[in-house]
Amino acid sequence: MWIILRLLIGIALLLAVELYFIKKTNLSVRNLFPKFYEKKYQLIKRIFLIWLNLYPVALIVIFIYFAISGKYVSSPDNKIIDYFLIYPFWIFFILMTQVGIYFLIIDFLKLLLLPYYRKHRDNFLRVQSIVILVLVGFFAIYIPIRIIYDYNAVSIRTVEYKKGNLPDVLDGFKIVFISDIQADHYTDKGRIDNFINMINELKPDLVLIAGDFITTGPKYIGLSAKEVGKLNAKYGVYSCVGDHDNWAYRNDYKRSITEISTALKQNGVEMVDNNKRYINVNGSTIEITFVTNTYVGKVPGDLLDSLTLNGKGDLKIFLTHQPRKNLINAAQKNHFDLYLAGHTHGGQISFIFPFVQLTPTMIETKYIRGDFWFGDMLMIVTRGLGMSLAPVRYNSTPEITLIKITN
Repeated sequence: MWIILRLLIGIALLLAVELYFIKKTNLSVRNLFPKFYEKKYQLIKRIFLIWLNLYPVALIVIFIYFAISGKYVSSPDNKIIDYFLIYPFWIFFILMTQVGIYFLIIDFLKLLLLPYYRKHRDNFLRVQSIVILVLVGFFAIYIPIRIIYDYNAVSIRTVEYKKGNLPDVLDGFKIVFISDIQADHYTDKGRIDNFINMINELKPDLVLIAGDFITTGPKYIGLSAKEVGKLNAKYGVYSCVGDHDNWAYRNDYKRSITEISTALKQNGVEMVDNNKRYINVNGSTIEITFVTNTYVGKVPGDLLDSLTLNGKGDLKIFLTHQPRKNLINAAQKNHFDLYLAGHTHGGQISFIFPFVQLTPTMIETKYIRGDFWFGDMLMIVTRGLGMSLAPVRYNSTPEITLIKITN
């Protein structure tokens, strides 16, 4: 039932965005270029709409097949399909949504200025038409450029965490924190190689990962495990469990986690499921609490209590996949120094809007990316590398977070 509901919501959203975009651009072209509108525009519009909707139609067929058969089907690893169908769809959809936000503002202003609008309707429509076409033209150039940049670039963000009474041996300790590698057809060996090499150049003492090594299916387990196995850190590489780590086999979560954790272990990386690890640094202790809280399963309250109570580390770290309020409260209550999470992809698709990061991720959490203080506890939400649902990033550059511990 949830598959059908998601399908219906997706179709309704796409239709609403399309209709609103077409309505506004129709008005602008007709006002500014009436001859072009009558002769060539209608043909261009039809081609645009057919091309835009080919990919959604294919997805609808796949969703219906999945709902009937229960068999999961992923899109084929095919560059022609990527560049002819999938990428154009997402670029067009982002374009329509991005400019649609500003179209709504224009309509709101028109409503506020209704008496003036009625008096000077022709002049207002001309100005409105020019503004709309300028917006469409600007974002039609900016969006593909930004998507290409966010696919190829990686940002290194340095965070300094100062802790009173820190043992001298931990002063200057470097932790690299990453998340959401999500190896798949789009996040391939080349992208991951570059990511891993950049981490190793930082010479971290410890690497922590907030899960999600693959996107879906078992095909990329080996690749992801081998790549993270190349990470060099004096005190090891550790990860918690992420959402997508359950989905190598859609109907067998246990098998998925077992195969991923086994592959990681064979490559020197430990995935820890609701447990603790103590890292000895020349007589001082870093205590890391790994909490598994995903879409597949929430950590029970009593287990969360047992994991977070009575910590004894000189530096206490709470590592989980999702930035959830109940987990934040538990970590703060029990005097953790750092709360580390990923999952959000930094708001993988973030629309340009004044003073606000406007992204669908806001529906799930307000902790989208960056640093958040809760008393003396610092929560860091890293942007990750890979992608989910859409095979693009927009205004959310992949990130490596370097945490420097100082006193």
